[in-house]
Amino acid sequence: MNIAAVVLAAGSSSRLGQPKQLLEFNGEPLLHLAARAALEAGCAPVLVVLGANAAVCRPATADLTVQIVDNREWQSGLASSIRLGIAALPDTASAAILLTCDQPHVSADLLRQLIAASRDGENMAASQYAGTIGIPAFFPRRSFPELLALTGDSGAKALLRKGADAVGCVPFPEGRIEIDTPADAGAIL
Repeated sequence: MNIAAVVLAAGSSSRLGQPKQLLEFNGEPLLHLAARAALEAGCAPVLVVLGANAAVCRPATADLTVQIVDNREWQSGLASSIRLGIAALPDTASAAILLTCDQPHVSADLLRQLIAASRDGENMAASQYAGTIGIPAFFPRRSFPELLALTGDSGAKALLRKGADAVGCVPFPEGRIEIDTPADAGAIL
C-alpha cells in the first residue's frame, strides 16, 4: 500500500495576521512539523499545497523531501487545495492522508494510527475530537473522485460524515487545538 499525504497550507491566515505556517511550536515551524510527521509516518509522496504566502513558506520545508504544489486559486477556498493535492498524486498512490499545519499536536504516531484504523487501506479513517470527526483523515483511492469534486470553502468533512458508519476513528483530543487567531497562538505557542 502506497499512502501519500497532502498538507493543506495555502490559506492567508487572515485572522492571525501573519502566516500561521511559520509559527513555531517547540522550536519548529508548524508547516515543517506537519510535513515531517507525514514523512515519519511513512507517507510518500508528501505534497505541501501552498498559496497566499507561498514565497515565505516554501523555505520552511526545504530540508524535507516534499513536493510543493502551488495553489494560485487559494482564495476560492479549502476545496481548491484538496483538489490540487489529490490531482497531483501519482497513480501509484493507493490512499492519501489530508492534514493541515494549524494543529500543532499532529504526530507521526497519530498518522500511523489512522492508517491502521483504515482497515488495510479499504476505508476512510478520521481523527475524533471535540464531539466530531475531522482531519487529519485517511482516504482510500476510491474516495479521490469525491475529493476532486469538492467546491468552495468546504473540506472533506461532508465526505467523512456521509460514510460515517464505515469510517475508522482515532481519538485525538488535542485535535481541537487549532491555531487560527492571535489568542489561539498565545495560548499554545
